[in-house]
Amino acid sequence: MEASLCNQTLISPLFSPKSFPASSPCPNISSLSFRSPNRSSASPVVVETVEEEIAADSLFRRRLILLRHAKSSWEDRSLRHHDRPLSKAGRADAVSVSRKLQERGWLPQLILSSNAARTRETLKIMQEEVQGLLEAEVHFLSSFYSIAAMDGQTAEHLQRTICKYSREEILTIMCMGHNRGWEEAASMFSGSPVELKTCNAALLEATGKSWEEVRHLYLLNWYSWLCYFHL
Repeated sequence: MEASLCNQTLISPLFSPKSFPASSPCPNISSLSFRSPNRSSASPVVVETVEEEIAADSLFRRRLILLRHAKSSWEDRSLRHHDRPLSKAGRADAVSVSRKLQERGWLPQLILSSNAARTRETLKIMQEEVQGLLEAEVHFLSSFYSIAAMDGQTAEHLQRTICKYSREEILTIMCMGHNRGWEEAASMFSGSPVELKTCNAALLEATGKSWEEVRHLYLLNWYSWLCYFHL
């Protein structure tokens, strides 16, 4: 099943979402309209940057991928929920989402994943399809499986875990997990409702010298824009 960008949304905690056509590429943060947190005016400001400023800003740009696992199989009812493998459709979706991340230049340097069988298999298929994913540091975490079922706790847990495992030189991180927690976290981070079906990814971005700095500057509204795609 071929993945396609079905919805792209410009998000800021300071103004209403602006929709972009499905065929449009994800916008570059340096050319977006936004309101500075220090401005009292309601009018948006269009920021124009020179190449040197863009290059310098890119050094501190932090990108987060929130990926829900691919569709799992219910054929073997004897398996625990934690141990269910992917379905045929899920395996195809894992291939597609890995290609989309590669096309957009969003390959992570650090992957934090639930230890459930379906998230492990999703990542394995993605790595087989896109060799660049094999270069990422990977950690499988039992807490990513359990926290997703707890109302309103996933976003804070993700923040703490990202800060624990990240280093200053890591600019792109992928967190793989489950609903309802992943949808809640993406919605809280972006300040807008986000729906993550199986194997959907929310791509989020903020600027900071470290992940810890991003956490303290933005609190739960870390990210300046959101682009998510459906399969």
